[in-house]
Amino acid sequence: MMETRTFRVEKTRNPQIHLVNLEKPEFGKSFTDHMFVADFYDGQWHDPRIVPFQRLSLHPATSALHYGQAVFEGLKAYYHQPTGRPALFRVEDNWRRLNRSAHRMCMPDLPRELFVDAIYEWLNIDSEWVPKAEGTSLYIRPFMFATDEYVGIRPSETYKYIIFGSPAGPYYPKPIAIRFEFNYSRACEGGTGAAKAAGNYAGSLYPAKLALEEGYRQLIWTDACSHHLIEESGTMNIFFVFENGVVTPSTQRGTILEGITRDSIIQLLKHHNIGVEERDITVDEVVEGLESGRLREVFGTGTAASVAFISGIGYKDRHYHLPPLETDQSIAHQMKNLLEGIKYGVLPDPFGWVTVVR
Repeated sequence: MMETRTFRVEKTRNPQIHLVNLEKPEFGKSFTDHMFVADFYDGQWHDPRIVPFQRLSLHPATSALHYGQAVFEGLKAYYHQPTGRPALFRVEDNWRRLNRSAHRMCMPDLPRELFVDAIYEWLNIDSEWVPKAEGTSLYIRPFMFATDEYVGIRPSETYKYIIFGSPAGPYYPKPIAIRFEFNYSRACEGGTGAAKAAGNYAGSLYPAKLALEEGYRQLIWTDACSHHLIEESGTMNIFFVFENGVVTPSTQRGTILEGITRDSIIQLLKHHNIGVEERDITVDEVVEGLESGRLREVFGTGTAASVAFISGIGYKDRHYHLPPLETDQSIAHQMKNLLEGIKYGVLPDPFGWVTVVR
């Protein structure tokens, strides 16, 4: 268990938790009673505090609104069944990844106490917001954005950092269909694809909208140069289960977000002696696998999505149906059950991923 430190705290006089259905929470629709805030100026972080959840007041020239200097993280707190307390999954890894994103976007590093310790203390106050129903969690959104009141292209000298939470149910409650994207690109080598930067998601909205109009919930992004190599799938990293093992695209080119759930699945596969490769995988290899039957399963991974089952893939003017993943014998089901069991404390955690908040 992790002890917490003390920040300045102002508790709400108007709690909203009684207005929320924690048995069936909708993702991203309701928000915790409190949030954590800190401000960066004069070269250091100031006044870390927990305050009632509230709106922000911004100057029209706020730098982030014009030049997109903003990064964020996503992690979850789970109802830890053995202790009845909130539990966090790989929180230290989220902190390190936020700082990698901040470095790429020319933003200040965030000290550990303003990420890890702040989340523990804030969760102690809003612990009742962690839902207990199966498949639910408290989604946690730490984010940082530039606040200089200045219109000019240069790194901001001031920043605001905030943490808030939102009770969440499954992001993809049913298997989804996805399709290859060849006309638009999410990232290129040397770009910001490996950073969790706000602008990466803005650029994906239009092609995702076009795909949705065709009946596909997400895209399979391909590389920006040749549209030949597979990268990731919208809100998720992606895994392909062939008859001779599991393959997921390599992150070495810096165009793919290094997903924490992705890494967890890789470690679980290796721990259970299931062959897995991190390597370049081509569109042609996947299409051939779909046509020959060598490709048995496809699934996505992410904090919001956990393990998302893929029901079919669109390629140009064709649609390939994948076998239904309805049994616990599938790799995707096995991985999801193992991962969720560790998160909720009902299965052993041999990796030390889970920390219970005391």
